[in-house]
Amino acid sequence: MNALVDLEAEDRESVEAFLLERSEAAFRALYRRHTPRLYQLALRLSGWREEEAREIVQESWVRAVRKLPGFRWESKLSTWLCGIVALRAGEARRSGAPVVPIEAGVEAPAAHEVERSLDLERAIAALPPGYRRILILHDVEGHTHAEIAALLGIGPGTSKSQLFEARRALRQKLGR
Repeated sequence: MNALVDLEAEDRESVEAFLLERSEAAFRALYRRHTPRLYQLALRLSGWREEEAREIVQESWVRAVRKLPGFRWESKLSTWLCGIVALRAGEARRSGAPVVPIEAGVEAPAAHEVERSLDLERAIAALPPGYRRILILHDVEGHTHAEIAALLGIGPGTSKSQLFEARRALRQKLGR
């Protein structure tokens, strides 16, 4: 728990230094601390399309920098940044960006657990974008329905129903 408090304090210090002094080192610290998680989220939300995920993260950072002066610290910075990524990923899907399917010929490693994990990732990637976004934010990222509602501008009930439908679709895709 102490490490979490330390990271939040570091985030506050870095944000303040960036906003007050336009410190490149402060921004670099924020970027290095948060980008790996944001990229993983963008990858999952984009259906494992690496180029699209990189673009989502880049555009999300641009938006975050613009909106940072208005950030009120009502949530963790990481939660706020994940929300920006989730919204940007949704915009990318709605803009009609071409959908590149997961390669059907990808060979799974011999290990049974890894194979099952790949099947799960493929099934998640094949979900409709709205279902995938809620499932990832809730089940993978660990956000509550209230947080998801605030991040995406939807009601908690919508988040719950979409999660229910996402899980049902996932079970069907996995044959369970």
